[in-house]
Amino acid sequence: QVQLVESGGGMVQAGGPLRLSCAASGRTFGRYAVGWYRQAPGKERELVASISSGGSTYYADSVKGRFTISRDYAKIMVYLQMNSLKPEDTAVYYCAAWTSTSDYRGQGTQVTVSS
Repeated sequence: QVQLVESGGGMVQAGGPLRLSCAASGRTFGRYAVGWYRQAPGKERELVASISSGGSTYYADSVKGRFTISRDYAKIMVYLQMNSLKPEDTAVYYCAAWTSTSDYRGQGTQVTVSS
C-alpha cells in the first residue's frame, strides 16, 4: 500500500516558478515508477513527467525544458520543479506511483498561473 500527499500548489504569475512536492509512504516505494499528472477543466488527464525506479525520465512535449522531475529515495519524496510557467499550465496536479500490478494517486494540488 502506498499513500501519496501532494503540496506546493498555489497561484503564480506567468513566467514564475513553483515546486510541487509529493510525500510517499511504503517501504517498497523505491520499486515504483512515479510521476505527475495534471487535469484542467474540460480537458483529459495528461501525464506531465515521470521517473522510473531506475531514474529514467519522461516529459510531455508541452513541458520539456521547463519542468524537472526528481525523487529522493531516502526521504521517499517526489518533486516537480516548474519554471517559466504559462497560463495553460493551470490544472490540478496529481502525484502517482505505479508498478505493473498496482497504481496509486494522491488527492491533487491546484496550480493556477495568471497572465
